Amino acid sequence: MRFLDEMDVSGKRLLIRVDYNVPLSGGQVADDTRIKASLPTLELALSKGNSLILCSHLGKAKGKPDPKLSLAPAAKRLEELLGRPVIMAKDCLGPEVEAQAAALKPGEILMLENLRFHAGEEKGDMEFAKAVAKLGDVYVNDAFGTAHRAHASVTGFPALMGACCGGLLLKKEWKFLGETLEKPVRPFVAVTGGAKVSSKLAVLKHLLVKVDALIIGGAMANTFLKAQGLGVGKSLVENDLLGEAAAILEEAKKKGVTIALPVDAVYSKDAGKPLEEMAKAGTCPVNAVPDDAMVLDVGPASVEAFAKVLAPAKTVVWNGPMGAFENKAFADGTMGVAKILAGLDAVTVIGGGDTDSAVHQSGLADKMSFISTGGGASLEFMEGRGLPAFTALEACGK
Repeated sequence: MRFLDEMDVSGKRLLIRVDYNVPLSGGQVADDTRIKASLPTLELALSKGNSLILCSHLGKAKGKPDPKLSLAPAAKRLEELLGRPVIMAKDCLGPEVEAQAAALKPGEILMLENLRFHAGEEKGDMEFAKAVAKLGDVYVNDAFGTAHRAHASVTGFPALMGACCGGLLLKKEWKFLGETLEKPVRPFVAVTGGAKVSSKLAVLKHLLVKVDALIIGGAMANTFLKAQGLGVGKSLVENDLLGEAAAILEEAKKKGVTIALPVDAVYSKDAGKPLEEMAKAGTCPVNAVPDDAMVLDVGPASVEAFAKVLAPAKTVVWNGPMGAFENKAFADGTMGVAKILAGLDAVTVIGGGDTDSAVHQSGLADKMSFISTGGGASLEFMEGRGLPAFTALEACGK
């Protein structure tokens, strides 16, 4: 797979797949992290005298135009960050857009409208791909957040264009996630959390053969605790996966991999209420969770125990919060782990999604070695699965 800084591309129209699926508030970009992450690729492309045609999705547009999901606010924010005009197209295909793309001069930027305003994007439709791909000369994929989806802009465009490469952000993701998982400096510790074991089962099994220790928190820890015969009250638990959880614990024992589970829990007695209305009712050892309680965070003793496991680590991968951190009453466990990682003399890789949000909320993002821009994509990468975006780029031009 080639990357933009390894190709001699100048004076071309580059069709760049960016990930501008950003939160909006009042018609403005509420968090520009993803837009800022794309700047090194765009600035490199512009420095070589290329014109840029940017394409992305935003939200779940369901195959038809939705003014609330227009990329116009993203175009405006990009214009501010780059300090140069960004032309906003009314669509991502059609005669008017073709004329705009053809008229671009070196250094000019055209932002296409939301790809998901057309059903063909999510369906991977090649006719749709053909209609958009013809706007550019060279395809650049810099959207790791969609690398696990076989959509038209991810797999269709490179199949139709003779010259393709990955952008600098994609290269960074490839390097950090790939090298960290394949050749970690040891001890190698993985921290996993989030709501469900089912969404991380393949990751846990894949990591078991690679790590020296595995820390499990979040609501998914409830399933492991119940698999050990402990009561978890009204907490979220996947009863159909108790056997799988027990098997993972047994496999870890055989392989000599340390598994650290919570030793105490922060709970609420407001089960059934929306998360933002739930209040902290107390903290207890994991073997004494009240029957009417819902565990929503790991407790301070758990954070201390996790700190001991993490202390000798030289490589740490973290995917999934330790609790329902969106409610400040249940954020201490996640913030505690972020603080531990920030103080380590180790390579620390954050696996995108909710973990990315939590680390930024902690104010410690700049203390981490790398924060992935893709939640689902980083998960599949951690499962050892080939990502459609990488496969398509490797095949392009062959």
